[in-house]
Amino acid sequence: MVEITEKEFIQLAKYIHSNYGINLKQEKMTLVNGRLQNILCKLNMQSFTEYFTYLTQNNNTDNSIIEMIDKLTTNHTFFMREADHFRFYQTQVLPELKSSIKDRDLRIWCAACSTGEEAYTLAILNSEFMGKEKLWWDTKILATDISLSSLEAAKAGVYTTERITPLPAKWKQDYFQLREDELWEAKDIIKKEIIFRRFNLMEEVYPFKKKFHAIFCRNVMIYFDQEDKNRLLQKIYSNLANGGYLFLGHSEAINKDKSGFRYVMPSVYRKTE
Repeated sequence: MVEITEKEFIQLAKYIHSNYGINLKQEKMTLVNGRLQNILCKLNMQSFTEYFTYLTQNNNTDNSIIEMIDKLTTNHTFFMREADHFRFYQTQVLPELKSSIKDRDLRIWCAACSTGEEAYTLAILNSEFMGKEKLWWDTKILATDISLSSLEAAKAGVYTTERITPLPAKWKQDYFQLREDELWEAKDIIKKEIIFRRFNLMEEVYPFKKKFHAIFCRNVMIYFDQEDKNRLLQKIYSNLANGGYLFLGHSEAINKDKSGFRYVMPSVYRKTE
């Protein structure tokens, strides 16, 4: 087993923070050492210094970085996580947006979609709420994540029985199908409602042509330091339509006085009009 030195950890952590916003504190050194062992073994490397050189000088850097980020990020999620957000979205946000959006273009961004549970839940809520009127609306959801392996799982939309247990029985019947291998797969009727893309939230400029009516960026800022959180919130604010909603994780909060957001309920904020 290759042991990471403190100097190597600081060098790698600084690189990851500068480029991807992930704040690896000193107590994460053991975690980093353990999770990257298989990569070093596969590459037949004898030190983390050699690995860092490989990351920063290799022509295939992008794929190497994706592999590293996949190893270091938790990507833990499940259906109906923080369910009060979904109830609020269903009972308050959707009715309001339906009555106020004139061009029938509902723009929702799931900004850290992980393995897809959140994005599929939102797509189902849109479908259930709109009913037959959905035919005249564009309700496609943009779902992004930095982890390529998570995105591949999300696109596949395949889950164990245990994973989909929190969903209502009607949703399972209408939007999922049980396969021969006892796994549940999202039906095409709901898969086509989501656009999955890889995206790094630390990009300086966001490429979106239109602003979003709601952004779900839950349990992401826990990885960032305060300075990066502030920058992320500024970019989110700029990409929200006036009156748009921001959903954060329950363990996350923002300074509404400095950010320009208005507090709505725990971990839900609104862009001031």
